[in-house]
Amino acid sequence: MTEHTHADTGVPPGDEDCAEYLERIVYFLDNELDAADCAAVRVHLDTCNPCLERYDLQRTVKAVVARSCAEPAPEALRERVRVSIRQVQVRLSEG
Repeated sequence: MTEHTHADTGVPPGDEDCAEYLERIVYFLDNELDAADCAAVRVHLDTCNPCLERYDLQRTVKAVVARSCAEPAPEALRERVRVSIRQVQVRLSEG
């Protein structure tokens, strides 16, 4: 296994540093970060190949899921889900 390094310094990034950015990637993909946080994530992704690979993977998964979800669910499935939700609501209101 090879050790990854930041492109700008050649120094391995701290695990805590990458973990923080990996958490932000989900919000970055959904455009839920302010401009400063977006800029920080972009800089990190430009300098950390493993995080960039994780970002690319998450972006690909999100795109595949979005394509898969474009088709509406069959009515029978929708009704089963509605029944299940009602059952849970009844149990919660009784409990």
